[in-house]
Amino acid sequence: MFLYNWQVREDWFTWCESISEEELRAERVGGMGSILKTLSHVIDCELIWMNHMLEEPYIYSEKDSITKLDDVIKFSNFTKEITESFLRNWTGDYESKVVEINSRNGKTYSFTYGKIIRHIFSHEIHHIGQLSIWSREIGLKPVSSDLIFRSYS
Repeated sequence: MFLYNWQVREDWFTWCESISEEELRAERVGGMGSILKTLSHVIDCELIWMNHMLEEPYIYSEKDSITKLDDVIKFSNFTKEITESFLRNWTGDYESKVVEINSRNGKTYSFTYGKIIRHIFSHEIHHIGQLSIWSREIGLKPVSSDLIFRSYS
């Protein structure tokens, strides 16, 4: 599913190159408020969740200065490398390994690595739907996310 998501993400990056930076930053209803912010959010969440599972978390120091598509692509490449490395080292034991996360309100949550992994890829799929809606709203054909017709192995 990560290979599928990354392929669709790359297609969205290509799609984004066909519209202006102003259109990428334009405030919209839903998602994270703009195409650029939504793409960045998806990548940020992937890195945040990966960091919860890693012994030594990775920080993308340029995250707060993302203002254009090239910045998002660099952030994606950075995060993808970390995720790929983590997944290459995945063992069956990871499925049930537990991470405890403290929320801002002080509540502690426990999640298995398996559940976190499934959340990461379903979260991206959720936001790709938002991008598709915005694409149609500005009169453009969205990227096809049809899994059955993609070769992503």
